[in-house]
Amino acid sequence: MILSILDTDLYKFSTSNAYFQLYPLAEGTFTFNDRSAEVYDEAFIEQLGQVFSEMATLALSEEEFTYVCRKIRYVARNYWEWLRGFRFDKGKIKCSLDAEGHLHIEVTDLLYKVTLYEVPILAAVAELRNRRLGVKADLDTAMGLLDAKIDIANADGLVFSEFGTRRRFSSDLHEAVVARLKQRCPKYCAGTSNVYFAMKYNLVPVGTFPHEWMMFHSGVFGYKRANYLGLEDWIKVYDGALGTALIDTFTTASFLRTLTLKQAKLLDGFRQDSGDERVIGDMIIARLEEFGIDPRTKLLVFSNALNFQKYRDIAEYFKGRIKVSAGIGTNLTCDPGIPGYKAANIVMKLSRCRMSAKDPWEKVIKISDDFGKHMGDSLEFDIASHELHL
Repeated sequence: MILSILDTDLYKFSTSNAYFQLYPLAEGTFTFNDRSAEVYDEAFIEQLGQVFSEMATLALSEEEFTYVCRKIRYVARNYWEWLRGFRFDKGKIKCSLDAEGHLHIEVTDLLYKVTLYEVPILAAVAELRNRRLGVKADLDTAMGLLDAKIDIANADGLVFSEFGTRRRFSSDLHEAVVARLKQRCPKYCAGTSNVYFAMKYNLVPVGTFPHEWMMFHSGVFGYKRANYLGLEDWIKVYDGALGTALIDTFTTASFLRTLTLKQAKLLDGFRQDSGDERVIGDMIIARLEEFGIDPRTKLLVFSNALNFQKYRDIAEYFKGRIKVSAGIGTNLTCDPGIPGYKAANIVMKLSRCRMSAKDPWEKVIKISDDFGKHMGDSLEFDIASHELHL
């Protein structure tokens, strides 16, 4: 199911490298959350354990090492040298069912290590779930649905990237989707977040940083300046590369409040992952105009449960006002065309962190622009809401 140690999102490596360079002693726990609260059984746990055992055998090959050093040069070579010796540790993955049969997964380790577990665990759960449900994708049907989406992108000039690793239907269908995008949409498919498929199909690996980066900064530095300090640290590591900021860890309003002129000028763009696309986009444009920056020089990347019809409408709304792109995930890699089928609604987020083993654990939360994407401890919500004036 997990094809390579590179069979994950680019931002896992960029974020892992940032911890590696700046906070090598920092520790964290990632916690699984099934938003649909599906029920599983012990047989599922056993099968999942087998996948985790297989993951433990993955290692960066010489070909892969050469590729990442050559193509992902903004990540320091000493990080890739370290990754050659990294192995997933099945013993670190705590997996169980509660009394109602709901799935619980936690992993704790140094942050530059533990962040790498998130995406392959989610991909494994999603694929095993589909097998357990007995659903099988018909490739011709799935490719027919994909071709209709590609036709929209080609006809309307919609630039997008494939973001679908974590909740893909299967690794096989994911690869078929990437191959088709490479063949039929070379002009408007800007790349894939999956580094393994980017390498295999000569596509651009795309991504920047996830919510966890700001969540970590809130845990060790506090909520009031977490967004500001997170951006400053990102700039310190990447010096202007990977310049698309994820803006909704503690709501977009709080992100824009602490955004500085220097940061706004250095950033290439902003990624909207929750809330109303038009409202959020208008907020960003207004903030850029306050700084005296022409919004048309910046990029707005939409990635909130998009399909191509919705993206087309959004792109039309912002036409001529700001550059737009999209990261489209589940709608590309988990649309098998099976009547009544619903994709897994699962995430795995940082739930606690600390600067080193000498420090106390701090709970961390996510306050999204969508209520359904909130995650974390209720007391921390009260503290953050007070400190951020939400």
